[in-house]
Amino acid sequence: MDSPNHVIVQPATNKDTPPRNAAKRKTYKGAEIMVEYLIKEKVPYLFGVCGHGNIGFLDAACSAADRIKTISVHHEQAAGYMADAYYKVRHEPVATYTSCGPGSCNLPIALAGAMMDSSSFLAITGNVPTTQFNRMPFQETGRYFQGDFPSVIRPLVKKSFQPTRVDMLPLAIKQAFGLLRTGRPGPVNIDVPLNVFQETAEVEIPDPDPLVNQRAPGDLDALERALDLLLAAKRPVILVGQGGLIGEATGVLLEFLKLVRVPVVTSPNGKGTIDEMHELAFGPIGRNGPYAANEASRNADVMLALGCSFDDRATSAWISGYTLTIPPTTLIQIDNDPSEIGRNYPAHLGILGDIRASLEVLVRRAREKLKSSPKTFDDWVAKLRGCRKVWDDYQAPFVASDQSPLRPERLMQGLSCVVPENAIFATDVGVHHNWVVQLWKARRPRHLLQSWGFASMGFATCGILGAKLAQPESPAIAVVGDGSFLMTPHILATAMEYDIPAVWVVWNNYGYCSIRDMQLGMFGQELATSFQIDKTRKLYNPDFVMLARSFGVEAKRVDRAGDLEGVLETAIKANKPYLVEVPVDRDIRPVGTGTWALPPFPHAEPNFRKLAGLDGK
Repeated sequence: MDSPNHVIVQPATNKDTPPRNAAKRKTYKGAEIMVEYLIKEKVPYLFGVCGHGNIGFLDAACSAADRIKTISVHHEQAAGYMADAYYKVRHEPVATYTSCGPGSCNLPIALAGAMMDSSSFLAITGNVPTTQFNRMPFQETGRYFQGDFPSVIRPLVKKSFQPTRVDMLPLAIKQAFGLLRTGRPGPVNIDVPLNVFQETAEVEIPDPDPLVNQRAPGDLDALERALDLLLAAKRPVILVGQGGLIGEATGVLLEFLKLVRVPVVTSPNGKGTIDEMHELAFGPIGRNGPYAANEASRNADVMLALGCSFDDRATSAWISGYTLTIPPTTLIQIDNDPSEIGRNYPAHLGILGDIRASLEVLVRRAREKLKSSPKTFDDWVAKLRGCRKVWDDYQAPFVASDQSPLRPERLMQGLSCVVPENAIFATDVGVHHNWVVQLWKARRPRHLLQSWGFASMGFATCGILGAKLAQPESPAIAVVGDGSFLMTPHILATAMEYDIPAVWVVWNNYGYCSIRDMQLGMFGQELATSFQIDKTRKLYNPDFVMLARSFGVEAKRVDRAGDLEGVLETAIKANKPYLVEVPVDRDIRPVGTGTWALPPFPHAEPNFRKLAGLDGK
């Protein structure tokens, strides 16, 4: 928890009333229209980087600094990651600002990550003046198409607006927020030429539309049939994807489980929808899922899938029999996005509707059918608990190891023991992400943050600051690989400048080791995946402790397993920016219970059953 004496960046007071003289004015600069509308939408933060294309916008933001807080970062990518993480924690959008040319062209990676993970923020991008379109001025995007930054990001946003006159701005920004707040979440862009920020028009700044309840359940008869299929099954499973987190379905899911005691698994990106310590929770399925999760999903006779996109890493690359067997498993699929239903597996029963609202209907119908007696599947659940015990017994000696460099399992165990349940725990992209999926027990929704669909390196390194601002009362810890951290280490400067407490645990294995492992497995040799001195082949990394201290961030290196928990506790309790470097054994790989494929290469066979002595059983 934050100490009483600690000062953290606070959002602006966000009063809805404009400045004293603005109430009488009907003539506004374009930038003033945007800033005042953002304040009406109760947007607390602007994350971004200045440039000549957005200085007009920054002037308006400066005049409103007591009502909306601007945070300047050191790379536009960081602003996007912070906005993405902020939304994932609060389910409320903030805005980013970037300049024309390279400034906004640094943003697409973060936009893509948010788009693939159904996360929202408003990206305000500056452009060259309209009077200079087609003249190839400094930093115009597009040699043959005028000011054409929107084409750069077309696949990465729900929509891009490019108002070329001030009187176009009120409608554009109101529609942009309408898109942000409705349907499947995703980022939206407003691309504004510099002169449109500065020119004036006599307009009204619109009021936001009231939020409309979009939580409509699916077809009631179909939901009745879905319940009957579940109740008649012998080995039913509920699979929850990220839609369970976005739809805030945890509470009603737990109500349903009191009535229909069905085992629950999640997609990796759905981790946290249910407390993974719950007696009916068996973890994430797929390539890096624990043994019981894949055993549950591949042996189910009926599966109720809630907001799951069935991507390749969650399904063992759609290869039947490893994670899923659909058919013969009967699939009931509920989703609010019609494009997801039946996309990768044939749905015996496809139901278009909000997950939470649909579960509420199932709860009511289950109460009517079952009266006071819950439906249980004791033999099936007992079998899966046996699988979970086999998994835990296998992992036990590794999580207790005192070797140095540390075993990955030992580092995950230390984190599990020390990180508070109310913390925000974010993972960056790399081999450490696979270990987090496999071994980290997410306790609640938005306990674990990750970049899944686009898997953007640097997401957690930078995003942890946005997450902390979204939930300042919670400790914020990011587990980051040495590779991902070195892409965006400048975020430490932002943490110091704005006094934002966060802990970075740098998983130091001297390379892009998830790709190194693939190279060695497929080709038997490696190139460009280890960090090393070219002439000597000696493994190399900067001194992360000294690097952090050069930013003014406190730091500590853990060389002995016995010191791990103490150092982590110190870092979290310090309540300020803190980096912990942990050298990790680079030659220990996650055990496989599922698989993955990159055609034309053959998929790997899972090795867990053999290592656990289960072959032939």
